[in-house]
Amino acid sequence: MWSTGYRLLLWLAFPWVLARLWWRGRAEPAYRRGIDERFGFYGEPPAKPVIWLHAVSVGETRAAEPLLRALQSRHPDCELLVTQMTATGREAAQHLLGGAVRIAWLAYDYPSAVRRFLRHFRPRLGILMETEIWFNLVHGCERSGVPLMLANARMSARSARGYAVVGPLVRAALGRLSAVAAQTAEDAERLRSLGARAVEVTGNLKFDAEPAAGSESLAAEFRRWFGDRAVLLAASTREGEEELLLDELEKNSLSGAIVVIVPRHPQRFDSVAQLLAARGLKFTRRSANAPLDPGCDIMLGDSMGEMDAYYRACDAAFVGGSLLAYGGQNLIEACAAGVPVLVGPYTYNFAQAAESAIAAGAAARVNDAGQAIRLARSILQDRGLRERMGRAGIAFCTGHRGAAERTLAICERLIARSAR
Repeated sequence: MWSTGYRLLLWLAFPWVLARLWWRGRAEPAYRRGIDERFGFYGEPPAKPVIWLHAVSVGETRAAEPLLRALQSRHPDCELLVTQMTATGREAAQHLLGGAVRIAWLAYDYPSAVRRFLRHFRPRLGILMETEIWFNLVHGCERSGVPLMLANARMSARSARGYAVVGPLVRAALGRLSAVAAQTAEDAERLRSLGARAVEVTGNLKFDAEPAAGSESLAAEFRRWFGDRAVLLAASTREGEEELLLDELEKNSLSGAIVVIVPRHPQRFDSVAQLLAARGLKFTRRSANAPLDPGCDIMLGDSMGEMDAYYRACDAAFVGGSLLAYGGQNLIEACAAGVPVLVGPYTYNFAQAAESAIAAGAAARVNDAGQAIRLARSILQDRGLRERMGRAGIAFCTGHRGAAERTLAICERLIARSAR
């Protein structure tokens, strides 16, 4: 009954799916390209055996990079296929992995599209990142004999409650996975309670990510633009958070410090620029590729793939998605750069990482934007505190590495099993 209802919903949603692609393509033209792939029609078939990894967006793609590099080293006879659902994820894959992998849209979860996808690529192994559970895809992989694992899997208490609403469907899908590599013991327990089998705790792949190539030299260029002024980075901010931070900055200045605002989604770059202009604030855009004027205190980071450089060029970082109930963005990159980190009250997407970073002295939690600005000012004015928090962040990340190696071991077992 649940399976039939799910398929019916998919077909009822078909016109909306096409309309949404076209609508999103107004701001991000990539959504209007390769639409045939989303329904399982691809170009030339692969000439070599395929190992396939699906990473829906930017964060999952960045997290997958160390695992993909390891698989590439261990299996030079195979072609690596990376699929996405979002334009930003596709752009991140092209930027990070270049010509080293084949990049494609994942077919939508219509049974016929899934069958065409699997027939075309015939993967030896499929890897879904984090919480990407597509019910017909999982069933299709089982029927086709493709071992499928969920890697870097996370399941917050909030998400678990949501999945429980469609419990029979989720249980059937999770139960068909060949393996689950969970980030934490808590994630593992929630996934088991929803029906997952063969669950292992492997840690968070994000700790194994290396800085993007060229990030150090780009960070040095940013520092030249900033001069000798202190820099607060508002990283991966979500809708509504910029207003809260700007309201507080009007009440509590940072004594000449520069504020760099990098929205999480590129389609919001222009709207944040309009927000700054409407408030009469002098700012420059990263895309202008020029130093800040002496009287300018704000830079809008309207670029993709440069977050490592932003972190290495700042003196303190607030990690967005956490002031409002978005669940928080990845704070591990900031800690790895040796930057003092501030997060808001909502970090359930990175619950254990956030709590562990706070316990290690690498990060601090604030309750609201006002507290964020006040604490940021204190950190910017206290060099000793910045250095202590920075060292704690590096040590915190170093102590949590190794997830890529543990996840690779599971991949190797599944590949060996499928080759029999």
